[in-house]
Amino acid sequence: MSSLLIAEQVLNGLQSGIMLFLMAAGLTLIFGVMGLINLAHGSLYMIGAFAAAAVAGATGSFLLALVAALIAAACAGAIVEMVVIRRLYHAPHLDQVLATFALILIFSEGTRWVFGSFPLFLDIPEALSGPVTLPGGIQYPLYRLALIGAGLAVAAGLWFLTARTRIGIQIRAGENDREMIAALGVDISKLYTLVFALGAGLAGLAGALVGAIQSVQVGMGEPVLILAFVVIVIGGIGSIKGAFIGALLVGLTDTLGGIFLPELFKLFMAPDAATQTGSALASMAIYILMSLVLIWRPSGLFGVRL
Repeated sequence: MSSLLIAEQVLNGLQSGIMLFLMAAGLTLIFGVMGLINLAHGSLYMIGAFAAAAVAGATGSFLLALVAALIAAACAGAIVEMVVIRRLYHAPHLDQVLATFALILIFSEGTRWVFGSFPLFLDIPEALSGPVTLPGGIQYPLYRLALIGAGLAVAAGLWFLTARTRIGIQIRAGENDREMIAALGVDISKLYTLVFALGAGLAGLAGALVGAIQSVQVGMGEPVLILAFVVIVIGGIGSIKGAFIGALLVGLTDTLGGIFLPELFKLFMAPDAATQTGSALASMAIYILMSLVLIWRPSGLFGVRL
């Protein structure tokens, strides 16, 4: 296997991981601050993708499409928090799971009613189309590099927000002692709505960015949601740093496992059997990684030990 192919797959794994981070960061914020299990987070990812596809189709502007995705998902998240989620904060986790699962069905059928059952397609902007030559002679799609850069910029902005701003201090305090910050005069309801809208907006942005390299269709958020939960379990619930590291680990493991494991088994198995066995094991690799991390650190890599 050539070094160029290896380097290309590493870049693919980084791109996949960084997009997962945008999804997982909002999810870990919501769970860390509110203690809420939100299965509908994947639906907000889908809403962002559909909003972007609709606006791009109407205006031809990819930048406006990204703004629309961010706003649509954040507004949907804020409405959901005020109408539904606010009643679930002190409910058992089973009630939260059932209610947010119902939201998945509502969003899916509502999206199908508005846009139809056929997939939509979001075109890559012309300025970012085509490959670019990287050091070493690697030909790599410019748009995927742009995704990596955009994801890193969002990660830096999110770190600055949570670590260097007043609202970030309130969010981090809310993770540790929500009753105390409420007693100090912080409007906890507004804070929860803001956190939920921020998490939803990040999910919607991720959906829009990924929508240009995949089809935009009903139900596209559920597979990503599963991976996002794996990410926050590996990284540690409530940790933005953990979500970032966990997302990179999951992205690289998933991408490289699918390439290298079949080749590894070919060293001592027949090609057909090696491909079948390697592919099956590759699909389980991220869950094996999660199990190993939990055996070593039950609270995740950067989670707080209880």
